[in-house]
Amino acid sequence: MEKRGTIGVIAGGDSPERAVSLVSGEQVHAALETLGAQVEMVRIDTLDDLVLGLRDIDVVFNCLHGGRGEDGTVQLLLEVLGIPYAGSGPLASALAMDKPRSKAVLASRGVVVPRWQVYQKGSLEEFLETARATLEMPLVLKPWGEGSSVGVRIIDEESQLAQAASATLSQFGSLFVEEYIRGRELTAGILLIDGEERALPLVEMRPKNRYYDYEAKYTEGMTEFLVPAPLPAQTTHRAQEAALAAHRILGCRGFSRVDLLLRDDGTPYVLEVNTLPGMTPTSDLPQAAAADGIDFPQLVEAMLMTAYKEVEP
Repeated sequence: MEKRGTIGVIAGGDSPERAVSLVSGEQVHAALETLGAQVEMVRIDTLDDLVLGLRDIDVVFNCLHGGRGEDGTVQLLLEVLGIPYAGSGPLASALAMDKPRSKAVLASRGVVVPRWQVYQKGSLEEFLETARATLEMPLVLKPWGEGSSVGVRIIDEESQLAQAASATLSQFGSLFVEEYIRGRELTAGILLIDGEERALPLVEMRPKNRYYDYEAKYTEGMTEFLVPAPLPAQTTHRAQEAALAAHRILGCRGFSRVDLLLRDDGTPYVLEVNTLPGMTPTSDLPQAAAADGIDFPQLVEAMLMTAYKEVEP
């Protein structure tokens, strides 16, 4: 690995994904040590800790998940400080974290996404009536800007809807409602390889829970992972192309993880784009890379190098 000064691995933060971030950071730190890099862990509780923690850092590998670590705030701060960092810039990070806005952008460019309704303000009861009439039950309730399925609720009965929506608003301060797509849960890793971004082998998740929720993501044994996903070549290609298109349309750089649902008719629906994928032992991006012959330290190195390499058009 080419020496590029001291690498700071940022982890922790104050989002609901703090615990996952700390595990990701530890894994990445260990991988960089095996590559012979000069590396320091920069564990933070809040962003107030960050500037001091970066005092002797030359390049950053950001393992913060969710919140201001992933929504462009930290990325903008790093640019102000003049510290190169791996992954997407402030605008793409902010757009990807704003799920309703990113869905609108993707839909406008022809990417298939589930239909949705966004609660802005006013009568919640009237909003839910419109959502029920437009999208039909069951419905998926989500906050605007959380990752790792934090706050996601699937509501089957109309009698449960108002209470669940109020709880989401109370806890997260935002709400949008999405149609429920029945299908297979997939994810596609995107990685810059030899100057070109490409989709890695698809991962299919078969959780023991109803869907691939936070518990299923990060609890060993709660999900069966099929890598590569057992799909016809044409279906695989279609899903990978949808994922790569979503990554590029949002302006992401170097790497991401795109979550999809594959409907029974073979249509891939893009759910969201994650600009800072998990790097834990059960995370999807490392599994996809391994299926492509890229071990974990090689993946970490490829991701780190996006701090310097330009992406070919």
